[in-house]
Amino acid sequence: MPGLGDKTIPVLLSFYGGPGRFDHARQAAAFSGLDPRQHESGSSVRGKPRLSKVGHAGLRKALYLPAMVTLHKTAWGRAFRDRLAAAGKAPMVIIGAMMRKLVHVTFGVLKSGKPFNPSLHGA
Repeated sequence: MPGLGDKTIPVLLSFYGGPGRFDHARQAAAFSGLDPRQHESGSSVRGKPRLSKVGHAGLRKALYLPAMVTLHKTAWGRAFRDRLAAAGKAPMVIIGAMMRKLVHVTFGVLKSGKPFNPSLHGA
């Protein structure tokens, strides 16, 4: 998969342990702490959604640079970045979204056993 290198793939496989550990990609993203957390309290407090950061910090650290590489060096990553930037998202929000997307795509590749196809992801 473009963006994931020889050092990142073993980290992902060691944390996720194969496709049978989680039923859905959302669970894998939550395990790494890349799920959005809403900050609401009644009708008066409405904060910005943020990454929950409840999961493994080492896994998030391992996904940061691959997300940057994917956003800037691959066609499907640039299309994803441009779409979110046009929607007014901040650069760090886009990086966090790509980290989550990498987890989802990696989970799909592991679960299906098929190679990565960039045309399925907007490239």
